[in-house]
Amino acid sequence: MTEAELIAIIERAKEFFRTEIVPSHISRTEECRNLNNFRLNPFLDKYKANFITGNNEPRSIAKALVYPRVIGTSINTIFGSKLQKFCSEVLEGFASTTSGIDIEFIDNKDGRRKYCQVKASTNTINADDIKTIRSHFQGVKNLARTNNLNIGLNDLVVGVFYGDHNELSAHYKKIEEDYPVIVGAEFWYRLTGNEEFYYKITDAIGDVASEYDGSDLVESVINDLTKQIEEALNPDNL
Repeated sequence: MTEAELIAIIERAKEFFRTEIVPSHISRTEECRNLNNFRLNPFLDKYKANFITGNNEPRSIAKALVYPRVIGTSINTIFGSKLQKFCSEVLEGFASTTSGIDIEFIDNKDGRRKYCQVKASTNTINADDIKTIRSHFQGVKNLARTNNLNIGLNDLVVGVFYGDHNELSAHYKKIEEDYPVIVGAEFWYRLTGNEEFYYKITDAIGDVASEYDGSDLVESVINDLTKQIEEALNPDNL
């Protein structure tokens, strides 16, 4: 790929983050204002509050509820759910029209066309996903036989956006018994031909992230949630 094409991918990725990830993250954070949106665990909530703050007062409980969702499960879920859209918009030049395949690209390592299903990270598939991936790849093999296409087993791959190969879950390792799983920097190199592209695109996303300071929003959410927890714990309301 040319330098201009690489820059174009990075710029689309940055804009995708601004228009898709950030608004969704803000919306999910706003949902934390309502105590009813949490599945409370009376056995653990006070423990978690005490563990991270040294006390289990209502504000500490609110923090223990909000922080994991805002900086953990919420943003990871958002990114995973928008992966297909990322492929179609940011990696538009590689978009596949083959059923069950996210992108197609000429592998810069072996020069062959790869038919790739894309996943977010090294632990984002389950047992059912294994069956689905195998089914999709079997469909491609059937299509290849029907249309006399030269598609080998190593041309059907799973590409993982970030992480290291040694972090792959047992589910991915099961897939690797039949099909290559290409992870992180290696995936982006084989896609673009640039050995540093993984670091360039993650740094670019980091630059966009620095444009947003959600501290006031999170503080406001915690304040509202604290009031609701105080009400819930008030003996007069029990």
